[in-house]
Amino acid sequence: MSELSLPYLGSLPQRLLRLYAGLALYGGGAALQVESHLGNGPWDVFHQGLSVRTGLSIGTWIILVGLAVMVFWIPLRQRPGIGTVSNIVFLGLFADLTLWLAPTPENLALRWAYLLAGVVFVAAATGLYIGAGLGPGPRDGLMTGLHRLGLSIRAARTLVELTVLAAGWLLGGTVGVGTVVFALTIGPLTQFFMPRMRPRPRPEPGEVPPQGS
Repeated sequence: MSELSLPYLGSLPQRLLRLYAGLALYGGGAALQVESHLGNGPWDVFHQGLSVRTGLSIGTWIILVGLAVMVFWIPLRQRPGIGTVSNIVFLGLFADLTLWLAPTPENLALRWAYLLAGVVFVAAATGLYIGAGLGPGPRDGLMTGLHRLGLSIRAARTLVELTVLAAGWLLGGTVGVGTVVFALTIGPLTQFFMPRMRPRPRPEPGEVPPQGS
């Protein structure tokens, strides 16, 4: 087993700190991408489309959709954790807070800066809250549940995200170059951040720490 595969999660306070820091960073990153007006990630196209149609905020729809997705966990036999519940509640709150605080950019260069920062924040945040080991988000759990039924993770993610992307676009959500950037970079960036967001175990007394730590 490689060092990166060792499941060292840290103390509960450390894990909670990573969880809520990750949710804050994820909500902020998603909001920056929305504010860029260059195209959202698939789920946020859907959240924005629902917001356009109903007048409720994007953050409110992030919460409501998270609750609705949990219904599908029942037949998939997925078990929520504190991270799952926190994801449902806080992700939307942090997204709405960022949308309220961040000025809407008009300059194209600044819009691109919002977009790229948003994608990087979401990838880093994924490493933080998954590394906390306190339960997956409702949307992640849906994909892993479908995987248990026999679909590959890639097929499950593609099926779910294409469905919500199409529905969100029809509802009026923003699809554009940012959507493509998100789709092409979120996987590699998340893979980059995952091991870096995992705390390393403290060496035992007398143990020589591995080089590079």
